Amino acid sequence: MHPTEKAVYIYGPVLSRRLGFSLGIDLVTHKICSFDCIYCQLGKTTDLTLERKVYLPPEIIIQQVKDAVANNKRIDYLTFSGSGEPTLNSKIGYIIAEIKKFTDIPVAVLTNGSLLFRIDVQDDLLNADLVLPTLCAVTEETMQKINCFHKDLTAKKIIQGLIDFNKKYHGKIWLEFMLIKGINDTPAELEKMKRAIAQIKPDKVQLNTVVRPPSEKSAIPLSIEELTKIKDYLGAGCEIIAEFAASGSTTSMIDKQGLILDMIKRRPVTLDDISNSLGLQRQETLNYVDRLKQEAKILSMKHKGKTYYRAITDK
Repeated sequence: MHPTEKAVYIYGPVLSRRLGFSLGIDLVTHKICSFDCIYCQLGKTTDLTLERKVYLPPEIIIQQVKDAVANNKRIDYLTFSGSGEPTLNSKIGYIIAEIKKFTDIPVAVLTNGSLLFRIDVQDDLLNADLVLPTLCAVTEETMQKINCFHKDLTAKKIIQGLIDFNKKYHGKIWLEFMLIKGINDTPAELEKMKRAIAQIKPDKVQLNTVVRPPSEKSAIPLSIEELTKIKDYLGAGCEIIAEFAASGSTTSMIDKQGLILDMIKRRPVTLDDISNSLGLQRQETLNYVDRLKQEAKILSMKHKGKTYYRAITDK
């Protein structure tokens, strides 16, 4: 959505395994990022950049958060995440400080960690209660293969940024290690990652894998058994956060897509209907819907200026 439209920059609260009931806060439009990760559920990066600026209006964001806090009985975290890399917004520090003036709800920042080598970004995040950076690899070749990062970034610069930030930050750091089969799960890669973790010194290491439709088909998930072996190898302070289905053989993306299809089969619905009912971010919902359309299970139709989705039934 273009920022000049009457836009909503928050979503949820969404029930999150990591953060409980989390109110998501968007600071950039879709999809402005310093990475173009092959596993990203939001799709391909449309603006690969390191430029920090005011991408969305801070006062409107602050007011929307204030209204959401007043109208919701339970919010466990106010979470900066959303449609791209939140630290690209040069007002993130100001927004965090203003939010802290009207609520004690802890602030979390989900980030790819790519800008933490910058002193201004480090300072902007000092008032956050929890920072959750993602690190996929240590070597230049493997990190570039997964993250497809901006030309002015290097793996060394990113990792040093994480190390330096933790030396001055007094909140909690939960480091997400996103694993992709056949790329960063080899013994050599895991050994290097273990050494990097020892230097970064996060409060937790959280293992994840591809559980939502990725931007590239080459991003293949690990099984729960494979993640468990890696967890044991990395040792204390490491946990698995990937959301597997009860059977342990398929990921939750299959369940979510099925839930969406069941909803559409009952009656025509909009993207907002689906997102609000299932607690999904709008762009994530759109990815599931696009997949269902490609599989010829649903189609879209216009009604009174809105786009609705309905199921395709066999004749």
